[in-house]
Amino acid sequence: MKTWKTVAIVGVGLIGGSIGRALLHKKLAQHVVGVGRDLRKLQRARRMGIVTEVSHDVEAGVREADLTVVCTPVASIVEHVLRVAAACPSGALITDVGSTKSAIAAALQGKKRLGGATFVGSHPLAGSEKSGFENSRTDLLEGRIVIVTPSASAPESAVRRTVSFWRQLGAEVRRMSPRDHDRALAATSHLPHVIASALAASTPAQVLTLAATGWSDTTRIASGDVRLWEQIVMQNRGHVLKSLDKFEKVLSSLRSSLESGNPRQLKTILAKGKQHRDSVGS
Repeated sequence: MKTWKTVAIVGVGLIGGSIGRALLHKKLAQHVVGVGRDLRKLQRARRMGIVTEVSHDVEAGVREADLTVVCTPVASIVEHVLRVAAACPSGALITDVGSTKSAIAAALQGKKRLGGATFVGSHPLAGSEKSGFENSRTDLLEGRIVIVTPSASAPESAVRRTVSFWRQLGAEVRRMSPRDHDRALAATSHLPHVIASALAASTPAQVLTLAATGWSDTTRIASGDVRLWEQIVMQNRGHVLKSLDKFEKVLSSLRSSLESGNPRQLKTILAKGKQHRDSVGS
């Protein structure tokens, strides 16, 4: 099993913290450097055993890293990848955990801007409405899907290294193009968040004390970081709008069945929803 001498994590939150925990727990890295703006928080992460070293300077933090994982909000991933590439060793691998891929891949297309480093995009499907390294877990990626989204110019050797890294952490890896990733995630992740937020926002405040498990289960993801989700939805707005179109057609049919008093049409929609949900499992 390959071990990494130094892995840098830029952005030690839920995902970054869980990666750090897993690397150290599985003894896959000799050094795990946590990079971020708040040195006091980073030092706390080090005391918790999430990273072994900390730095509030990106360039200093990645100087010895043979692998850097950028775990920042999607709007700042490109900036951080370029800063990492300018400072990390030649031949180093850079990946990310962003929930959108096309805009990032387009901005980083071509090797010239990355110097001697190589970038291969990734997206672990292991998020939560909770945030922060305090909620990180050693087993967060165990059995979870990570989508690897290499650009057309990415060397196959770098793609294999990226796939191997995530598998070492216990993940099931799937490979997709950035565009196919964004189209699929618009339907399975980004649209659900928009709908959950809209449902929560449309619920009258005076009846919230009566909200039970149905409302809580359906709106749970609306508790996610607003700034983060604003960036995700806006970066992938084209695919999100297409997913909204499909959703609105189903919603219109459901409304029509209620207005016309058509229980058969309503039952068909409810049954299809149950079938799709049951096919995914818990």
